[in-house]
Amino acid sequence: MTPAIELAKQRGITHQVHQYQHDPAAASYGLEAAEKLGLLPQQVFKTLVLSLDSKQLAVAVLPVDQLLSMKQLAKALGAKKADMANAADVMRSTGYVLGGVSPLGQKKLLPTVIDSSAQQFATIYVSAGRRGLEIELNAEDLCRLLNAQFAPLCQS
Repeated sequence: MTPAIELAKQRGITHQVHQYQHDPAAASYGLEAAEKLGLLPQQVFKTLVLSLDSKQLAVAVLPVDQLLSMKQLAKALGAKKADMANAADVMRSTGYVLGGVSPLGQKKLLPTVIDSSAQQFATIYVSAGRRGLEIELNAEDLCRLLNAQFAPLCQS
């Protein structure tokens, strides 16, 4: 059990865990998950940790086949700018290794924005906290669990 799965269970959130054989040579962990689970890449979401201009860390959750618009994320969080957080800060803050960062069950609840495209699906898939492990749940449930917000986050 990972902290992500434990949190969903503790809160009584309807979810399903999906496991696949992770290939360490995969170029993109998110696209690998979509391919191996036979899912649309638009329904599988990656978790990125960013550093805002205030040095506060924040989380963006967006489809694995999209690129994050730093401007859109900063705007959604009321910051001037956002940059990718360094790996050591990500692992220390979340408790997860890169490629297995889940938006759920992080050591510290960070401000989180979920791309609004998630709302078009009955369920979405996010990392369950380990490479090769995804958790499927309703996007609204994810938003409530994380005290998050929905906003457009992808580059156009």
